[in-house]
Amino acid sequence: MITINDKKIKLQIWDTAGQESFRSIARSYYRGAAGALLVYDITKRDTFNHLQSWLEDTRKNSSSHIVIVLIGNKSDLENQRVVQKEEGEAFAREHGMVFLETSARTATNVEEAFLCIAKGIYRKILQGQFDLSSEGSGVKIGPQPSSVRTSGSTARSGSQGSGDRLGCC
Repeated sequence: MITINDKKIKLQIWDTAGQESFRSIARSYYRGAAGALLVYDITKRDTFNHLQSWLEDTRKNSSSHIVIVLIGNKSDLENQRVVQKEEGEAFAREHGMVFLETSARTATNVEEAFLCIAKGIYRKILQGQFDLSSEGSGVKIGPQPSSVRTSGSTARSGSQGSGDRLGCC
């Protein structure tokens, strides 16, 4: 559970481990996903080289509104780095994604990565880009206080322009 703009948001997270051997199984996870973290290891070039095909799978098998964040992991191993930060930034920029470097070992930017994806999804909810009445949207609306109303396939906050303050990363 996290809070964004005083709204409680529950994230359900599935880790496909990025293994090529699980690729066909991973495709089934994309259906109904509202967000995805594409993670590569900054100390292993091949993980970066496979990003294009993982991104294609993600976009092919998910909603056109999926929020995707690119993560370069193991930033604590700077002395073993083979993928430069600028390469990750360029890939993310080219494909319209947000980019972060993280370290699972030290927890650097790990929480920020999940907050970033949640903010992106929330922003798209406010903009009406997810069909909230569809199970396949990857978003479920729980009990709502009276200040939030659902109407058709959109949910709007009682305060105007709140989506503009959801800057990510």
